[in-house]
Amino acid sequence: MHLLGCHISIAGGFDKALCRAETLGCTALQFFTHSPSAWAMKPLASANTEAFRTALASSPIRDAVVHTMYLLNLASPDPDLFARSIGALGEECSRAVSLGIHSIVTHVGAHRGNGVAWGIDRIRAALDHLRKTKFWQENDCRLMLENTSGAGTTLGATWEQMSLILAGFPSDRFGVCLDTCHAHAAGYDLSSPRGVQAMLDSIGRLFGLHRLMLVHLNDSVFPAGSHRDRHEHIGCGEIGPVGMAAILNHPVLSELPVILETPKERVDGIEGDLRNLQRVRQLCMAEEPFSP
Repeated sequence: MHLLGCHISIAGGFDKALCRAETLGCTALQFFTHSPSAWAMKPLASANTEAFRTALASSPIRDAVVHTMYLLNLASPDPDLFARSIGALGEECSRAVSLGIHSIVTHVGAHRGNGVAWGIDRIRAALDHLRKTKFWQENDCRLMLENTSGAGTTLGATWEQMSLILAGFPSDRFGVCLDTCHAHAAGYDLSSPRGVQAMLDSIGRLFGLHRLMLVHLNDSVFPAGSHRDRHEHIGCGEIGPVGMAAILNHPVLSELPVILETPKERVDGIEGDLRNLQRVRQLCMAEEPFSP
């Protein structure tokens, strides 16, 4: 069975997020360490971080991930926003490590009209700055870049772009978080085993499947190639149950932690996260093996 979990609210404290995940039967979880729509990051009290680390060590949660704020733009042409984004990314990583979490997911940003090649160079400069910091060199953490749907001038929607961004960075510290909704909306049709395999073949050819570190499992409201990012309940969108089962049961992807970022509203009278977790477990138990 996968290391499986959800993106969980930290309302009430980090320990509450852990309790919520455990109540859902999760073995993994993801959260923001602060409001994702604000630059301000309230300092983490050492007593709280130590308590969380202790609780996590004895928890059934075996994989925890921190997601960075939405405001970061590592490709920004605005020098002030670029510098602020680099600084905030470093702080996000530091906060994660203080909580005993060594996996961080981030979006890479948008070039805002300066062009794809220019934006990729900008992102690489930001990542290079991070890896040269004393914090990065002294702490064992890894940064996962999340693919996007390709809306507007956002980067990271194609695996060719990801390959160029990651080139030369160590694969044990810099990898990829595969968001299935984003990939589908970007044009990689994941509604069939054949489509799932075709996407993974592309990844393997361009930068290697070993760079895949995490799956954000989300169905998509909109069809393949729409470039519209809207997550749907598992099996209820354009990827559908066949595509979801193909993703979950693929021999490569089945080895990765899976985090749901699906809608929170109730489904069939059942709380959203619980219903989607149930659906994932059903699809993982499908009798048919993966067959592209």
